[in-house]
Amino acid sequence: MRLLLVEDERRLSDALSYILKKNNYLVDTAYDGPSGQDMAESNIYDVIILDRMLPGKEGLSILRDLRKQNISTPVLILTAKDEIKDRVEGLDSGADDYLVKPFSTDELLARIRALGRRKNEQIQSSNLKTSLFELDPLNCEVMMNGKIIKLTLKESQLLEYLIRNKGKVITRDQILSKVWGFDSDVDMNNIEIYIYYLRRKLNLKDTGVRIETIRGIGYSFREDNNV
Repeated sequence: MRLLLVEDERRLSDALSYILKKNNYLVDTAYDGPSGQDMAESNIYDVIILDRMLPGKEGLSILRDLRKQNISTPVLILTAKDEIKDRVEGLDSGADDYLVKPFSTDELLARIRALGRRKNEQIQSSNLKTSLFELDPLNCEVMMNGKIIKLTLKESQLLEYLIRNKGKVITRDQILSKVWGFDSDVDMNNIEIYIYYLRRKLNLKDTGVRIETIRGIGYSFREDNNV
Protein backbone atom coordinates (compact mmCIF):
# COMPACT_ATOMS: atom_id res chain seq x y z
CA MET A 1 0.00 0.00 0.00
CA ARG A 2 1.34 3.43 -0.98
CA LEU A 3 0.83 6.32 1.47
CA LEU A 4 1.32 10.07 1.24
CA LEU A 5 2.22 11.78 4.51
CA VAL A 6 1.83 15.57 4.52
CA GLU A 7 3.19 16.86 7.85
CA ASP A 8 5.30 19.98 8.45
CA GLU A 9 6.75 18.94 11.83
CA ARG A 10 9.94 17.30 10.58
CA ARG A 11 10.63 15.18 13.63
CA LEU A 12 7.08 13.84 13.71
CA SER A 13 7.06 13.28 9.95
CA ASP A 14 10.37 11.41 10.03
CA ALA A 15 9.25 9.29 12.98
CA LEU A 16 5.91 8.43 11.36
CA SER A 17 7.58 7.67 8.04
CA TYR A 18 10.02 5.30 9.77
CA ILE A 19 7.20 3.50 11.61
CA LEU A 20 5.06 3.18 8.48
CA LYS A 21 7.93 1.84 6.38
CA LYS A 22 8.77 -0.61 9.15
CA ASN A 23 5.19 -1.85 8.79
CA ASN A 24 5.75 -2.48 5.08
CA TYR A 25 4.06 0.64 3.68
CA LEU A 26 5.52 2.64 0.82
CA VAL A 27 5.65 6.24 2.06
CA ASP A 28 6.19 9.57 0.29
CA THR A 29 6.43 12.72 2.40
CA ALA A 30 5.71 16.41 1.92
CA TYR A 31 6.39 19.17 4.44
CA ASP A 32 4.12 21.97 3.20
CA GLY A 33 0.68 22.44 1.70
CA PRO A 34 1.50 23.19 -1.96
CA SER A 35 3.95 20.29 -2.27
CA GLY A 36 1.50 17.95 -0.56
CA GLN A 37 -1.30 18.97 -2.91
CA ASP A 38 0.89 18.49 -6.00
CA MET A 39 1.76 14.98 -4.89
CA ALA A 40 -1.83 14.13 -3.89
CA GLU A 41 -3.10 15.26 -7.30
CA SER A 42 -0.99 12.55 -8.94
CA ASN A 43 -3.73 10.21 -7.67
CA ILE A 44 -1.29 7.33 -7.09
CA TYR A 45 -1.87 6.84 -3.36
CA ASP A 46 -4.02 4.37 -1.45
CA VAL A 47 -4.30 6.60 1.64
CA ILE A 48 -3.33 10.22 2.33
CA ILE A 49 -2.36 11.29 5.88
CA LEU A 50 -2.88 15.04 5.92
CA ASP A 51 -1.97 17.47 8.71
CA ARG A 52 -4.49 20.26 9.10
CA MET A 53 -2.15 23.17 9.89
CA LEU A 54 0.41 23.40 7.09
CA PRO A 55 2.62 26.21 5.75
CA GLY A 56 1.62 27.51 2.35
CA LYS A 57 -1.87 26.03 2.29
CA GLU A 58 -4.15 24.72 5.01
CA GLY A 59 -4.98 21.01 5.02
CA LEU A 60 -8.75 21.29 4.67
CA SER A 61 -8.34 23.64 1.72
CA ILE A 62 -6.15 21.01 0.03
CA LEU A 63 -8.73 18.35 0.80
CA ARG A 64 -11.60 20.37 -0.68
CA ASP A 65 -9.57 20.94 -3.85
CA LEU A 66 -8.86 17.21 -4.18
CA ARG A 67 -12.53 16.32 -3.83
CA LYS A 68 -13.48 18.94 -6.45
CA GLN A 69 -11.14 17.11 -8.82
CA ASN A 70 -12.95 13.83 -8.04
CA ILE A 71 -9.88 12.39 -6.34
CA SER A 72 -11.50 9.93 -3.95
CA THR A 73 -8.37 8.65 -2.17
CA PRO A 74 -9.18 8.07 1.53
CA VAL A 75 -7.83 10.95 3.65
CA LEU A 76 -6.96 10.81 7.34
CA ILE A 77 -6.70 14.26 8.91
CA LEU A 78 -4.12 14.81 11.67
CA THR A 79 -4.75 17.79 13.92
CA ALA A 80 -4.27 19.26 17.38
CA LYS A 81 -7.81 20.67 17.24
CA ASP A 82 -10.09 18.37 19.19
CA GLU A 83 -13.38 20.26 19.44
CA ILE A 84 -16.48 18.69 17.91
CA LYS A 85 -16.95 21.58 15.47
CA ASP A 86 -13.41 21.05 14.16
CA ARG A 87 -14.07 17.36 13.56
CA VAL A 88 -17.35 18.15 11.83
CA GLU A 89 -15.63 20.70 9.60
CA GLY A 90 -12.97 18.17 8.62
CA LEU A 91 -15.47 15.45 7.79
CA ASP A 92 -17.70 17.87 5.89
CA SER A 93 -14.67 18.90 3.82
CA GLY A 94 -14.32 15.32 2.57
CA ALA A 95 -12.12 13.62 5.18
CA ASP A 96 -12.65 9.91 5.76
CA ASP A 97 -11.22 9.89 9.28
CA TYR A 98 -9.87 12.27 11.90
CA LEU A 99 -7.07 11.69 14.41
CA VAL A 100 -6.24 14.16 17.17
CA LYS A 101 -2.63 14.76 18.28
CA PRO A 102 -1.06 13.31 20.33
CA PHE A 103 -2.03 9.82 19.21
CA SER A 104 -0.64 6.31 19.58
CA THR A 105 1.07 4.71 16.60
CA ASP A 106 -1.08 1.60 17.09
CA GLU A 107 -4.22 3.68 16.61
CA LEU A 108 -2.76 5.36 13.53
CA LEU A 109 -1.86 1.99 11.99
CA ALA A 110 -5.33 0.62 12.77
CA ARG A 111 -7.02 3.57 11.09
CA ILE A 112 -4.78 3.26 8.02
CA ARG A 113 -5.65 -0.43 7.75
CA ALA A 114 -9.35 0.42 7.95
CA LEU A 115 -9.06 3.05 5.22
CA GLY A 116 -7.01 0.65 3.09
CA ARG A 117 -9.71 -2.03 3.39
CA ARG A 118 -12.33 0.50 2.33
CA LYS A 119 -10.31 1.40 -0.76
CA ASN A 120 -9.76 -2.27 -1.62
CA GLU A 121 -13.50 -2.93 -1.38
CA GLN A 122 -14.10 -0.13 -3.88
CA ILE A 123 -11.48 -1.56 -6.25
CA GLN A 124 -12.86 -5.10 -6.02
CA SER A 125 -16.31 -3.95 -7.07
CA SER A 126 -15.21 -1.78 -9.96
CA ASN A 127 -14.13 -3.58 -13.13
CA LEU A 128 -13.28 -1.18 -15.93
CA LYS A 129 -15.28 -1.53 -19.15
CA THR A 130 -14.27 -0.26 -22.57
CA SER A 131 -16.03 -0.69 -25.91
CA LEU A 132 -13.82 -3.72 -26.63
CA PHE A 133 -12.99 -5.43 -23.35
CA GLU A 134 -13.38 -5.42 -19.56
CA LEU A 135 -10.45 -5.18 -17.14
CA ASP A 136 -10.59 -6.92 -13.78
CA PRO A 137 -7.73 -5.14 -11.92
CA LEU A 138 -8.06 -7.30 -8.82
CA ASN A 139 -7.33 -10.53 -10.70
CA CYS A 140 -5.16 -8.96 -13.43
CA GLU A 141 -7.44 -10.24 -16.20
CA VAL A 142 -8.93 -8.83 -19.38
CA MET A 143 -12.19 -10.32 -20.70
CA MET A 144 -12.41 -9.90 -24.49
CA ASN A 145 -14.63 -11.72 -26.99
CA GLY A 146 -15.49 -14.38 -24.42
CA LYS A 147 -11.84 -15.08 -23.65
CA ILE A 148 -9.71 -14.27 -20.59
CA ILE A 149 -6.30 -12.68 -21.13
CA LYS A 150 -3.98 -12.89 -18.12
CA LEU A 151 -1.83 -9.87 -17.34
CA THR A 152 1.09 -9.43 -14.98
CA LEU A 153 0.55 -7.12 -12.01
CA LYS A 154 2.49 -4.26 -13.64
CA GLU A 155 0.68 -4.72 -16.95
CA SER A 156 -2.67 -4.60 -15.14
CA GLN A 157 -1.72 -1.53 -13.10
CA LEU A 158 -0.49 0.26 -16.21
CA LEU A 159 -3.62 -0.56 -18.22
CA GLU A 160 -5.87 0.44 -15.31
CA TYR A 161 -4.13 3.80 -15.02
CA LEU A 162 -4.48 4.46 -18.75
CA ILE A 163 -8.16 3.48 -18.84
CA ARG A 164 -9.03 5.57 -15.78
CA ASN A 165 -7.51 8.53 -17.62
CA LYS A 166 -9.08 7.71 -20.99
CA GLY A 167 -8.57 10.46 -23.55
CA LYS A 168 -5.92 12.21 -21.45
CA VAL A 169 -2.22 12.33 -22.22
CA ILE A 170 -0.31 10.65 -19.39
CA THR A 171 3.37 11.52 -19.16
CA ARG A 172 6.09 8.94 -18.64
CA ASP A 173 6.90 10.53 -15.27
CA GLN A 174 3.27 10.13 -14.17
CA ILE A 175 3.23 6.49 -15.26
CA LEU A 176 6.52 5.79 -13.50
CA SER A 177 5.25 7.38 -10.27
CA LYS A 178 1.88 5.60 -10.38
CA VAL A 179 2.99 2.11 -11.35
CA TRP A 180 6.50 1.89 -9.93
CA GLY A 181 6.56 4.64 -7.26
CA PHE A 182 8.22 8.06 -6.82
CA ASP A 183 11.44 6.59 -5.42
CA SER A 184 11.77 3.84 -8.02
CA ASP A 185 15.05 3.50 -9.89
CA VAL A 186 13.32 1.74 -12.79
CA ASP A 187 14.50 2.95 -16.19
CA MET A 188 12.05 4.89 -18.37
CA ASN A 189 12.56 2.26 -21.09
CA ASN A 190 10.60 -0.16 -18.90
CA ILE A 191 7.45 1.80 -19.70
CA GLU A 192 7.92 1.29 -23.44
CA ILE A 193 8.51 -2.42 -22.85
CA TYR A 194 5.29 -2.81 -20.85
CA ILE A 195 3.29 -0.79 -23.39
CA TYR A 196 4.63 -3.18 -26.04
CA TYR A 197 3.55 -6.19 -23.92
CA LEU A 198 0.03 -4.78 -23.54
CA ARG A 199 -0.37 -4.03 -27.22
CA ARG A 200 0.82 -7.53 -28.12
CA LYS A 201 -1.44 -9.30 -25.61
CA LEU A 202 -4.55 -7.25 -26.40
CA ASN A 203 -4.01 -7.14 -30.19
CA LEU A 204 -5.84 -3.82 -30.58
CA LYS A 205 -5.01 -3.22 -34.25
CA ASP A 206 -8.05 -2.10 -36.30
CA THR A 207 -10.39 -2.30 -33.28
CA GLY A 208 -10.93 1.43 -32.71
CA VAL A 209 -9.32 1.06 -29.31
CA ARG A 210 -5.65 1.97 -28.98
CA ILE A 211 -2.83 2.92 -26.66
CA GLU A 212 -1.46 5.91 -28.50
CA THR A 213 2.14 7.06 -28.20
CA ILE A 214 2.46 10.82 -27.76
CA ARG A 215 5.98 11.36 -29.00
CA GLY A 216 8.31 12.92 -26.43
CA ILE A 217 5.58 13.03 -23.78
CA GLY A 218 3.87 9.74 -22.95
CA TYR A 219 0.77 7.72 -23.82
CA SER A 220 -2.99 7.99 -24.09
CA PHE A 221 -5.78 5.38 -24.08
CA ARG A 222 -8.30 6.26 -26.78
CA GLU A 223 -11.51 4.82 -28.25
CA ASP A 224 -12.98 5.85 -31.59
CA ASN A 225 -16.40 4.62 -30.46
CA ASN A 226 -16.90 5.54 -26.79
CA VAL A 227 -19.01 3.25 -24.66
